[in-house]
Amino acid sequence: MRLIYALLAAAALPAATFVALDMAIPRAAAAETTDAHALYQQYCQSCHGVDRLGGAGPALLPESLGRIKPDEARKVIRDGRPASQMAAYSSLLDAAQVDSLVSYLYRPSAMPPTWSDADIRASHRMLADVAKLPDSPQHGADPLNLFVVVEAGNHHVRVLDGDRFEELANFPSHFALHGGPKFSPDGRFVYFASRDGWVSIYDLHNLTMVAEVRAGLNTRNLAVSNDGRWVLVGNYLPGNLVLLDARDLSLVKHIPAVGLDGTPSRVSAVYTAPPRDSFVVALKDVKEAWELSYAGEPDFEPRRIEAADFLDDFSFTPDYRHLLATSRKAHGGQVIDLDTRKAVTDIPLPGMPHLGSGIYWKRGGEWVFATPNVSKGLISVLDMQSWKLIKEIPTEGPGFFMRSHEHSKYAWTDVFFGPNNDAVHLIDKQTLEVAHTLRPMPGKNAAHVEFTKNGKHLLLSVWDTDGALIVYDSDTLEEIKRIPMNKPSGKYNVGNKIEFAEGTSH
Repeated sequence: MRLIYALLAAAALPAATFVALDMAIPRAAAAETTDAHALYQQYCQSCHGVDRLGGAGPALLPESLGRIKPDEARKVIRDGRPASQMAAYSSLLDAAQVDSLVSYLYRPSAMPPTWSDADIRASHRMLADVAKLPDSPQHGADPLNLFVVVEAGNHHVRVLDGDRFEELANFPSHFALHGGPKFSPDGRFVYFASRDGWVSIYDLHNLTMVAEVRAGLNTRNLAVSNDGRWVLVGNYLPGNLVLLDARDLSLVKHIPAVGLDGTPSRVSAVYTAPPRDSFVVALKDVKEAWELSYAGEPDFEPRRIEAADFLDDFSFTPDYRHLLATSRKAHGGQVIDLDTRKAVTDIPLPGMPHLGSGIYWKRGGEWVFATPNVSKGLISVLDMQSWKLIKEIPTEGPGFFMRSHEHSKYAWTDVFFGPNNDAVHLIDKQTLEVAHTLRPMPGKNAAHVEFTKNGKHLLLSVWDTDGALIVYDSDTLEEIKRIPMNKPSGKYNVGNKIEFAEGTSH
């Protein structure tokens, strides 16, 4: 079966969940499973691999299908996907066969999937020789004001000139780019990680793909060291960190994600902390954060930091001393001191705060931190000195992203998970009131903004098959341009990202 792109999704459920489901299947279903396996071999295996680990198409493992509803999977098998190699099978498979195949894909493999160093090395591909490419931009645009746009609906990446808002390049990506692309310190190279483990490096000076490697089977995100030497990839499956040479993505080593007590874990997040010359890692299944120094000639041995609870994601404070980390136990969040290696305090964040998208700014001369919430219609604003809650700002529904810029008076936030997800709120950063509510395309999900390097304009995504990237004047809120796109998701400004600018994400 050709490229079942829409089957794969965001974070996977724990493997144990699927084991439990599999144990609950009656023995009478064994024949059905055998038939489904035969269907997989006939229609899917050539693209998705003998063990469902992927090939020309992405992996079809339950660990990667955790958040996709079976009805969505059935639809893709029946109808295919436009602008992809995924054909429609409604003329070849009846409803019962489609149901059987979907059930099969959601069951764990007979043998737990593995991905070894040998597998990583075998997947490595060099696509261009950087030494033979010009070392200056060949496109005429400001290299620090480019936007890298992920067009999720057709699995493409677009590169836009951030001054003229015109397209410089458009190329296919691996399935479900995740965690946000990261950049080399000079902004020349951009690194992508896909949900099913592919890591790619693209030369923005020459608009050329350089190399790729499959670092895992289910990948969360990656980070690039501030000296441009290393790429660290965090995996759910297998639960580990994979260290790559940033020049060509060749494997350096893998680091098993195992707690001090021997408990294996998935990696839920990895970011770089430039002033500390280190990577910081969140582990999902043990109460630890790790810091791995890349200064000098590093050995990448983790410095273990005790956490008060399991970590899903985190943000740094402006000085990079503290983590603001999500916590399922401690009323929403916790503050961790990276110097003392201790959890400092719980923070009062109800529901499910999305701290990885939280931002900070100065209000009355003091830093504050604000985070959206994926289960409640509110924005929590914290004093970063006392860690006390300053205000909860009501919104029209639960949100996912929040962005601003040093030169913007507003923090922009969506209501991604609410029924009114076509709304975007603009919060006055000094009064902490909702100053404006926009509905860029009524009835269609509006989310995720990113500012130009100077903050004069911003790009907003409308996440719909018939969606768009909308350019606004950040002061007057006038619409400047509308670029039609198929579910544009994240977009990332080179200058803001390499400077870790206030108001954007890591």
